[in-house]
Amino acid sequence: MTTVGCIFSLKPTNPWAGGKLPSFAIVTHAGGPGVMLTDALSKGGMSVPLLSGEVAEELKTKLLPGSAVSNPIDVLATGTPEHLGIAIDYCENRFDNIDAIMVIFGSPGLVRLYDAYEVLHKKILECKKPIFPILPSVNTAGPEVQEFLNKGHVNFADEVTVATALTQVMKTPADVPKIRRIIENLPPAPSEGREDAKDVGYVEPSIVHELLSAAGIPTVPEFVSADKEAVLSFADQCGYPVVAKVVGPVHKSDVGGVALNIRSREVLSAEYDRLMKIHDATSVMVQKMIKGTELFIGAKYENRFGHVVLCGLGGIFVEVLKDVSSGLAPLSYEETYSMIHSLRGYKIIKGTRGMKGVNERKFAEIIVRLSTLLRFATEIKEMDINPLLADENDVIAVDARIRVEK
Repeated sequence: MTTVGCIFSLKPTNPWAGGKLPSFAIVTHAGGPGVMLTDALSKGGMSVPLLSGEVAEELKTKLLPGSAVSNPIDVLATGTPEHLGIAIDYCENRFDNIDAIMVIFGSPGLVRLYDAYEVLHKKILECKKPIFPILPSVNTAGPEVQEFLNKGHVNFADEVTVATALTQVMKTPADVPKIRRIIENLPPAPSEGREDAKDVGYVEPSIVHELLSAAGIPTVPEFVSADKEAVLSFADQCGYPVVAKVVGPVHKSDVGGVALNIRSREVLSAEYDRLMKIHDATSVMVQKMIKGTELFIGAKYENRFGHVVLCGLGGIFVEVLKDVSSGLAPLSYEETYSMIHSLRGYKIIKGTRGMKGVNERKFAEIIVRLSTLLRFATEIKEMDINPLLADENDVIAVDARIRVEK
């Protein structure tokens, strides 16, 4: 927790939670810790990109012979504070594919650490990209580290610990308070026939969409309304073909409440009229129609355990094949990949017989984000996203339902 708190103290504060995975440059004078940090960051899903080309070769000429610049940037144990500053400057100004800089600088016994840490102090103040100071020699260089801390900085004394903490930050949606506000301000849900169930039932599609958005789960563009002209206008704007679904009945397919591949305004108008005649229909949802492999994510709250998260192939395959795997929220990326790989239908996800696979990393990321959402929204007792449509590039939630007990 202390390490996470230190991460939040850096500028910009918590820059990546809920956003894209950051890319790090590692500047070090010790090869071993640099390799360990690289492994730990990669394991947590973050990038330590290869630095090459003219800029990298130019940097190499400004360092001591034998220095490495491919990332980690190793200025060697004989490297001076000046060399440290030059490496940081290149990461800040010349390498566009770098989002943040990690500096490992302990006590090699060959330079004055006071001078090196003064350079690091100035660069932290000057640079726009956040710099993570990793000063491991808290015993052999205690006074030097303390002077650095007295200038208002933090120190991550262990490179693996800071990488692990960053992974936890990345797993947390960017706006947890927003998730809480959405849940706490839910309107009364449909009562499912019970007079005492004012706050029990399936929430409206617009709120489902808002929750998924707050958790960073991508959704297909959609619009819900009981106004026919508004529905037609949205379809005209997003472009055909579209999908129309009845809102109200829980099991849309069972009542004929889904119309696929609608290619014109006239057909959508007729389908709207048909859908609104279905028993319990309250409105119609229209979505841009996309294609891909159907995937499934679900969750159910179990007393004394919390939320059990499920994943598998989507659509009718969930009920027909019953090929699902489960894990207890909140899930790590390692647990999530294990769930995906244990599916009997994993070959379809990976790609087989000339058929391209899906973006497994994004599928895993959505499962992790869902499990984190559930951690902050215990009122959710049942939830499923079915289907998610996936290809080699994207994984997008198409239909979802959430049942709450407030």
